[in-house]
Amino acid sequence: MSNDAFVPHPDRLLPADPAVREIARSLYALEKDQPIISPHGHVDPRLLLDDEPWTDPTSLFITPDHYVNRLMHARGVDLADLGVGQGPLTESASRRAWSLLAEHWHAYAGTPSRYWMEHEFHEVFGLETVLSPRTAEAMYDEIAEKLTRPEFRPRALFEQFGIQVMATTDDPVDDLSPHDALAADASFAGRVIPTFRPDKYLEPAREDFGALVAALGEAAGVDTSSYDGHLEAMRIRRQYFRDHGAVSSDHAHIDPGTERLALEDARRLYGAALSGAISADEAVALRRHLLADQARLAAEDGLVMTIHPAVLRNHDTATFERFGPDVGFDIPVAVDFVHHIRPMLNDVGHHPGFRTVLFTIDETVFSREIAPLAGVYPSVYAGAPWWFIDSPDAILRYRRAVSETIGYSRTSGFIDDTRAFCSIPARHDMARRLDATHLAGLVAEHRMRLEDATELVSTLPTQQPREVFRLGDGGETA
Repeated sequence: MSNDAFVPHPDRLLPADPAVREIARSLYALEKDQPIISPHGHVDPRLLLDDEPWTDPTSLFITPDHYVNRLMHARGVDLADLGVGQGPLTESASRRAWSLLAEHWHAYAGTPSRYWMEHEFHEVFGLETVLSPRTAEAMYDEIAEKLTRPEFRPRALFEQFGIQVMATTDDPVDDLSPHDALAADASFAGRVIPTFRPDKYLEPAREDFGALVAALGEAAGVDTSSYDGHLEAMRIRRQYFRDHGAVSSDHAHIDPGTERLALEDARRLYGAALSGAISADEAVALRRHLLADQARLAAEDGLVMTIHPAVLRNHDTATFERFGPDVGFDIPVAVDFVHHIRPMLNDVGHHPGFRTVLFTIDETVFSREIAPLAGVYPSVYAGAPWWFIDSPDAILRYRRAVSETIGYSRTSGFIDDTRAFCSIPARHDMARRLDATHLAGLVAEHRMRLEDATELVSTLPTQQPREVFRLGDGGETA
């Protein structure tokens, strides 16, 4: 076989021990073809509404994927040379970015980014070649040619990937017209649902906080010049999202604090924020109170509250000013769930309408904090590894860290959390293989019956996220 030839091994990520691998194969066979439920991600719904072909391989594989961009940038590549922040690329710019990926391809060895892209190259585009400076041009041409075919347009791939439900991430003031248009389009069989993401409207320290809450009030038809108006506007917009198919809200503050203020203090600090007279400490206190409000609203309207905290966004100021957010400069910080969400859980943690899914980038938090919380509060679920730890080894460590406390039923199901559309099936397939590996180990060690493992893999990929996110069996909102 040529050094340029490559086909992913059919047993990739399964155990090395032959006896355990055989068990894992049988388990994986039961889940590999189940439909994909993607309850949290960042794909633009207009991609599917417009159903326009991708213009080039770079705009599909490189430009939208900060996992890919950040490592090349760390190796000295300018993000502009990868198409970031450039809008539609010229043919020469696209080929230049692709050649840079090929030049640095060896640096991705052992990373999930390379694993996902090799899956995409082979499983989606039928390529059997290793990317390298020698093969880059031919691979680019082959992918580019296939992108012109009807079967490689977004809707066709959505169906090919077996996606039943895909959630997007949306601003509270969005009118959600792309979602409405997709729902009304009889030619599109999938379900694309919005997610309520109110972060910036809960951050009183922002210089544009006043303008933001004014826009929120305009969208809701409510005067938001007072704290009470802000709360009512949030209630109205959340219900608007609920009416348009949303099943969850998403929250990604620097910490998950939910301490409530006295009502008169909340009103006073809200007024100070609008006038620009709020201190840094007061802004934190008000933000935590406003997040606690979201929890109370979640208990009312039933939107599942997903919390992705403790990431310092846009760590490099110059990069943010040049390219904007979401280009790879989000860096984890320490998190404390136990104390920060205690006020929220004491307030609504036992309310039948409330449900929250907790995510972390600090692996120690899974066993020390999240699993114990999810193992006693009926409203709490352990979210899957994300961002820096949605990788094979970390996912296995997650399963081992939480399963002894909460099993599988108190976990979220896999969350792909991606902007890179073609990586969705690669990421979900990775998670399914790893679940089969973990369960096969338990069976081989006689810690679990094969019958129990078989039952679990028949429900984990599809039924588990449906139940956690309150989706009906066919993908409709429950």
